[in-house]
Amino acid sequence: MNYENLLLNQSGKILTITLNRPAQLNALNTSVFAELEAALKTAETDKTVGGIIITGSGEKAFAAGADIKEFAAFTPAQGKELALNGQRIFKIIETFRKPVIAAVNGFALGGGCELCMACHLRVASENARFGQPEVSLGVTPGYAGTQRLTQLIGKSKAFELLMTGDMIKADEALRLGLVNYVVSLPDLQTKASELMNKILEKSPVAVAGVIACIDAYYTDGVNGFAAEAEEFGKCFGTDDFKEGTAAFIEKRKADFPGF
Repeated sequence: MNYENLLLNQSGKILTITLNRPAQLNALNTSVFAELEAALKTAETDKTVGGIIITGSGEKAFAAGADIKEFAAFTPAQGKELALNGQRIFKIIETFRKPVIAAVNGFALGGGCELCMACHLRVASENARFGQPEVSLGVTPGYAGTQRLTQLIGKSKAFELLMTGDMIKADEALRLGLVNYVVSLPDLQTKASELMNKILEKSPVAVAGVIACIDAYYTDGVNGFAAEAEEFGKCFGTDDFKEGTAAFIEKRKADFPGF
């Protein structure tokens, strides 16, 4: 597939997906969503891809929000449909069985903040800025920003940021637990790749199980403890488990076959 709004580059087992609308500060629109979904579906079944890093082109923005010009004249029904589509695609990222890391360069506002929160881990550059400023436009967040921000930083602080629309710096995002690491902009991709490679040394099957178990905790009607026991039991029938335990006993580094 030819992408107009994304740049895809693979190095080893790491696929980097770059939002590529620099003139619009990488704002998200329906075309970006469609291409992102297509890229994710391809990567999910591509055995050469072990994990994904999502970032933005340029130094100013990861993604500065949704493309307001696209939905300024929407009806309530169209607005709801837009939100449901965005939530669906970001859920694909959240439940992706391969690790997904956001490398946040510059502004991550509105939909951009919601996108990075859907990723499993977040590495930010020192110039990164985070926020959900939707209330300033007379609208609420639509791509699960109210849900994931509350999960990540807690109810009280989420209320503050969501109701004021305030933007926070990278160091504050780190203190609140919104991001995992803050590094200089030149070191951003290096740190994200370093973190990804550390994960890729582990069992792909077990990592996928961890993702499924954590997602179960936040899924209504699902018993996270039962999900963990199920995933734990399934591991015993995998080649990764056989290799991992054999490598431990033989005091060597494991070479996991994966899926």
